[in-house]
Amino acid sequence: MTTASAEEQHAPTRRITLLVALAVFAQESTWNFYESQVPPLLREHLTSAALVGLLMGMDNLLGIFIQPWIGNRSDRTRTSWGRRMPYLLVGMPTAAVLFALIPHADASLPLLIALMFAYALVANTFKPIAEALVPDFVAAERRSRANAVVKIASSLTVIVAAVISILLIDTHLEIAFAIPSVIMLLSIGVLAATVRDSRSPAYRAVLAEADDRTPGAARPAEPRVRDTFVEIIKDRDRSRLLLLLAILLFGGAWAASRSLFTPYGMEALGMSRGAAGGLTLPSGIAFIVAAYPAAVLAERYGRLRVMVSGMSVFAAAMVLGTLVRTPAGSSVALCVAAAGGACFLVNAVVVLWNLAPSARVFGTYSGMYTVGWAGGGFLGPALVGAMVDVTGWPLMLIDIAVVALLAIGVVARVRATRRRGVTATVK
Repeated sequence: MTTASAEEQHAPTRRITLLVALAVFAQESTWNFYESQVPPLLREHLTSAALVGLLMGMDNLLGIFIQPWIGNRSDRTRTSWGRRMPYLLVGMPTAAVLFALIPHADASLPLLIALMFAYALVANTFKPIAEALVPDFVAAERRSRANAVVKIASSLTVIVAAVISILLIDTHLEIAFAIPSVIMLLSIGVLAATVRDSRSPAYRAVLAEADDRTPGAARPAEPRVRDTFVEIIKDRDRSRLLLLLAILLFGGAWAASRSLFTPYGMEALGMSRGAAGGLTLPSGIAFIVAAYPAAVLAERYGRLRVMVSGMSVFAAAMVLGTLVRTPAGSSVALCVAAAGGACFLVNAVVVLWNLAPSARVFGTYSGMYTVGWAGGGFLGPALVGAMVDVTGWPLMLIDIAVVALLAIGVVARVRATRRRGVTATVK
């Protein structure tokens, strides 16, 4: 294949990758701003930090139930626009309007909570759907690179939210909330003008699969979330079930390394709250730098191998941070851990997509990945926090490494299963 023909072949992949990254960037811009700036609005009415945390956790609880269902619902949708775009075309503008209204409700707690609930409900209905466009359009061997670009776009929203907060939140609250909403509206406008996922290879494969059934035979029932999960549990090949467990475990280790690091800096390193909170910023940049190379390495050496290697680097970095217990040492350890973690975050959902028995369930699998990751984000900090109660704050990074080691063992088991050739090799 000539260089020119290779460029022509990959041009559609790059185009859809950038469009999906735009959609995810727009979604995550509102989510990150929501997580950072809605708690102060609640604190104007509530003195209980526990109650504020409970209300802020509402979106994660809704997501656990909504995201697999909506992913599966999109799998079963058939329209001239495709099976994903209808949900994005309705959900993103609605969420953008609801998000922009949140600061206008700051004088009324019931209205504020109602808008929070409405935004979280709508935003969860399309959160996994944009990412499901990646396996719909992108061939299996190129999905890691595409997902790396999507993850980079998602990571950049942390910087965007911080910049908006610094420049506008204290003086123009309503405008600050409106900017992410405008980004989302512009994004869906671009998607509406350029994307018809009815033309995607996966959508055409699903239609062809239905057309290939025996003449006169009843149309097969579309798989539902429960059916898909039961099939995964009953499958003699435990690869998918083990992978979901690994996603839960490593999601817990990753979340603990982010959410508990500020108190760790204060308790173990003697830092101020503000200084401790800033320790994670360089690691965000390290993740962005490492994401795309993690995809390239995975395509060359195998995704499961790179995932195990990256998680091992993550665990080793936690040990390093314990041995060099200084602010600088902790910051370096976090950067190394973020680079290693990128190997898992970029490739895990791709392995799950590639293990799917059919393109009919890509949306369902995207939702299951999100639930596994969110479940880890909920349970991980609690588990590590309980371990800290026993071992003390100075050993928190070791506690996180222990959880990461459990995830490494599970992925290693998946890799051993794939190498034995129980089913087709995951490339």
